[in-house]
Amino acid sequence: MEERLRAFEKMLRDIQARYADTTDKMARLKRQGKEKTVTYRQLMGTRLTDRNILAIYRVYGLLD
Repeated sequence: MEERLRAFEKMLRDIQARYADTTDKMARLKRQGKEKTVTYRQLMGTRLTDRNILAIYRVYGLLD
């Protein structure tokens, strides 16, 4: 059971880190006026997915 908990905690940290990194990359592209690029849109999809996963963690009380 402890191994499973560690896996969930690692997943949470990884998703939080990826969300922050994706948000930073999107901000950089936006400053460059590249909001219509494929890269920006792919990052937006990743960020939306990560945000939804983090929202589920909140619903279950696993994230403040």
